[in-house]
Amino acid sequence: MAALAAAYQPRRPSRLRHVRKRALVYAGLCFYAFIAGLPVYWMFITTFKPDQDLYNLRAFPLFFNQHGVTLDHITLLFNRTGFVVWMRNTLVVAFAVVLITLLVSVPAGYALARLRFRGAESLTIGIFMTYLVPTTLLFLPLVKVISWMGQFDKLGALILAYPTFTIPFCTWLMAGFFKTIPFEIEEAAMIDGCSRLGAIRRVILPLSLAGMLTVGIFAFTLSMQDFVYALTFVSSSDQKVVNIGVVTELIRGDVFYWGSLMAGALIAGVPVAILYSFFLDYFVKGITGGAVK
Repeated sequence: MAALAAAYQPRRPSRLRHVRKRALVYAGLCFYAFIAGLPVYWMFITTFKPDQDLYNLRAFPLFFNQHGVTLDHITLLFNRTGFVVWMRNTLVVAFAVVLITLLVSVPAGYALARLRFRGAESLTIGIFMTYLVPTTLLFLPLVKVISWMGQFDKLGALILAYPTFTIPFCTWLMAGFFKTIPFEIEEAAMIDGCSRLGAIRRVILPLSLAGMLTVGIFAFTLSMQDFVYALTFVSSSDQKVVNIGVVTELIRGDVFYWGSLMAGALIAGVPVAILYSFFLDYFVKGITGGAVK
């Protein structure tokens, strides 16, 4: 018994140390979760607070006070603005940009990863470097290009402009992702009778699903959150996307419709949050697989 007690005694400090370490980790995670969730909670509570409550400086801002809950801000957003049209425009632009980005970046990434030609590595780096050019430097020459094409103040302007910064990054990402797929798998498919295109369709593309989903989510997110191009290329209310329409229509001079502004931001952010939650594993796998390689 004494031997057993002596053997058991040294384990207590290690167990306490393990519990203390996990407690510190969870405390840190709770802190960062609070910081990340506070803006969402602020948008939610502002959406449903009456104006008397919002502008009462004596009331605690993080809770509902004596005036209860209201739907007036959401009613104003849907009935007195073009929010439904803005959301439709945003989704049209986002899905069109995703389609164009996939159609260009997937074959371009495959060519850079699989076709051996001189300067392929330098070309891949050069394509990625174009993504690092700030949009504030590009929108001025793009204005002339868009005007020359007759797409100014139309959704086509955004559909043409957004791929200029989604395609370079996504091409670099897909090239890195294709390099993670062993070339022997593709060779085996061609030995079994597939052409190169057949091997790509039957073998490579199914294995690249995580990378393509990552590209789609990335392009969709950038299309949803862009501000500079949308503000520059579109001015008509029926052609605006949601992130521009909400800001320009609900800020009138020095009057801010805070409740409706937060309602628009909350409703527009829900689709992106749902998209990330469903495809988070694929997104992480695609980003790490392509970027690390």
